[in-house]
Amino acid sequence: MPPTPSLPSACADTSPACMPPCRIGVAARLSGIAAANIRFYEQEGLLHPPGRSDNRYRVYTPADIHRLRLIRLCRAMDMSLDEVRTLLNIDALDSRSQHQACATLDAHLAHVRARLHELHVLEERLQALRQRCDGTHCQVIETLHADAERQAPGNLSTTAPARPSRRPGRAPRHV
Repeated sequence: MPPTPSLPSACADTSPACMPPCRIGVAARLSGIAAANIRFYEQEGLLHPPGRSDNRYRVYTPADIHRLRLIRLCRAMDMSLDEVRTLLNIDALDSRSQHQACATLDAHLAHVRARLHELHVLEERLQALRQRCDGTHCQVIETLHADAERQAPGNLSTTAPARPSRRPGRAPRHV
């Protein structure tokens, strides 16, 4: 096995800024994003098409790896692809763009709050269902069957929470 070339002392931390362009596997490891997802983000336009090496392999620059890390951070905050795209396209030097970043975050916060409310309603329903089992006799299955029967066509009264309506301009659910 050939010896691994050492990095210059200024780059001993293996940060992307110190790395030469790399193939997708290394980019995946450095960014924390699977190679398949990197290709998907390229298709979605979140990542510019990478350069190609002489053997036609994708080659990613330190800037690409940084952008992938930003994407991963935004996705970890449950942002939609459109929200991530908006934030990636913002020019940090333009004050109007900075206001667009705040507007994007405000819209996402509204989505998170709505989802938290939905989850709270779900938690209450699950707790009520769980209470149908008292240790000696469990009526969970019977209760589920009764709820399903109440949802039969012509009898759509339900105990299930209503799904939020799609309002124009609202960001789509996260992919």
